[in-house]
Amino acid sequence: MKLWIDLFSTDYGLMSLIAIVLILCMGGFFLRLFLGKMKSIANKVPE
Repeated sequence: MKLWIDLFSTDYGLMSLIAIVLILCMGGFFLRLFLGKMKSIANKVPE
């Protein structure tokens, strides 16, 4: 319980929470980007 109180009520807890959310968002963005690039390369017709 102390962990959750520290995470949401202290300055270092909030900065850690922001960092965690930012890393998860970046991971989702890069996952979509890379999967889209892989799909577009696979759909190209070789000449």
